[in-house]
Amino acid sequence: MILNQVRNTLRSKYLASVGLNYLRSNTTFNLNRTYTQGLSQSVINSLKVKSDLKEKREESLLGGGQKRIDQQHKKGKLTARERIELLLDDDSFVEYDSFMEHRCSDFGMNKEKYLGDSVVTGRGLINGRTVFVFSQDFTVFGGSLSSVHAKKICKIMDQALVIGAPVIGLNDSGGARIQEGVESLAGYADIFQRNVMASGVIPQISLIMGPCAGGAVYSPALTDFTFMVNDTSYLFITGPDVVKSVTGENVTQQELGGAKVHTQQSGVAHLAFENDIDALIRLRSFINYLPQSNRDNAPLRTSNDPSDRVVLSLDQLVPLDNSAAYDMKEIILATIDEKDFFEIMPDYAKNIIVGFARMNGRTVGIVANQPKVAAGCLDINSSVKGARFVRFCDAFNIPIITFVDVPGFLPGTAQEYHGIIRHGAKLLYAFAEATVPKITVITRKAYGGAYDVMSSKHLRGDCNYAWPTAEVAVMGAQGAVKIIFKGTKDIKEKEEEYIDKFANPFPAASRGFVDDIIEPRMTRKIICQDLDLLSTKKLKNPKKKHDNMPL
Repeated sequence: MILNQVRNTLRSKYLASVGLNYLRSNTTFNLNRTYTQGLSQSVINSLKVKSDLKEKREESLLGGGQKRIDQQHKKGKLTARERIELLLDDDSFVEYDSFMEHRCSDFGMNKEKYLGDSVVTGRGLINGRTVFVFSQDFTVFGGSLSSVHAKKICKIMDQALVIGAPVIGLNDSGGARIQEGVESLAGYADIFQRNVMASGVIPQISLIMGPCAGGAVYSPALTDFTFMVNDTSYLFITGPDVVKSVTGENVTQQELGGAKVHTQQSGVAHLAFENDIDALIRLRSFINYLPQSNRDNAPLRTSNDPSDRVVLSLDQLVPLDNSAAYDMKEIILATIDEKDFFEIMPDYAKNIIVGFARMNGRTVGIVANQPKVAAGCLDINSSVKGARFVRFCDAFNIPIITFVDVPGFLPGTAQEYHGIIRHGAKLLYAFAEATVPKITVITRKAYGGAYDVMSSKHLRGDCNYAWPTAEVAVMGAQGAVKIIFKGTKDIKEKEEEYIDKFANPFPAASRGFVDDIIEPRMTRKIICQDLDLLSTKKLKNPKKKHDNMPL
């Protein structure tokens, strides 16, 4: 219902604008012809150019024409311009290169040209902050990428780097424009190069709102966040026909590369939205958490949630039985501002939670083990998910708050054969290299190497705390006793002795590995105080060409 209302409103707005202005421009020129007698040729030409300019601008608004716009709407999708209209603040869009046309003359292409070609580019505002945006137009040659299409995208990316502002790509393209051959491939490479140069300098966000196949998939893969739209978007290297011819598999586009696949199984996409409107509205909210560039600090806004709020519910959330599960999200929501948490990759590697929140109005990145899933163990997927998020926060000056309840790395041949050592090292590396403020709270278990990995004091953690329920040890009591006292009859007694000695936060606190043992209810107040203290933190890693993390 809402989708149809917005669709009709936007459609009426553009059609009315195009029709009225077209009539005005033609009337103006025809009237001028009546009164042009006695005027110089240069004046007549100026009037004609002015009329042509209006006409061409209005022509570019229609993209591939009304018939193709209607087809786009029938698929439940907005047009390239409608998407920009919803994403940006009212009347803030400044378009670039609306008169550019493709230069291909092969295969009859010289007879079919559209102003602006198959992408709309420019800049605008989201909640008053500058962003650069490109929106691929499926109504023009299926949104296929031509050399001109690529040049338009590269131009806004270059300017975004100079200015220091995020780039948002609204992807809806059939891939390379085959008629242009290698020129189209060169265009992709030009974009890839800019994606790499912009990485860690300005936030890059890809929103997949239609097809994205072949080489086109690598630009979103190089950006910081990739979002999708359920049912209407897909990402894959080779389509169903090629898959069938090579492997014999019968698979649909959605089964091969739909939003469900990439948000739950592959981890390629970070989040999926219900439709175009939902996606664009949520994207407007998401961008508020991010700084404009790596030259800026994490965004800070006024908060109505007191920074010294005592959270009594936190005293009851962790069960006294250390084998009982609980929901770490409840701890996160109770601690942050106004329970406002933008979770990243919520349906992938659920044993770790990552996302953005605010503490006393300041953007923070949250990383937390989830005891409800696989007891919070770290595995390959959760390590990669966590590492990617930590590195983004570090690149863009966003403080990291880590909640720890981890019994270790997930054991088993599947994990070992697929490289848990190498992948687990990614999360370790990400926390170790991070120079942003790092605050860690151990809520319960912190066992073995996983304790070290989860932003421990040993990895330059700034403020490390433990709750009274915390246990920092090499492993759980049962496993440890079986190894230490192998063959001993009084195992039960030895287990109680081990628990009494290590199943508490005191050994870590006595060695300075945690700075304090705090009451859960005071967690929010303490973290907010620490963030204020660490706002002037200055820490640099050794100078080097680049690092060599275990990819």
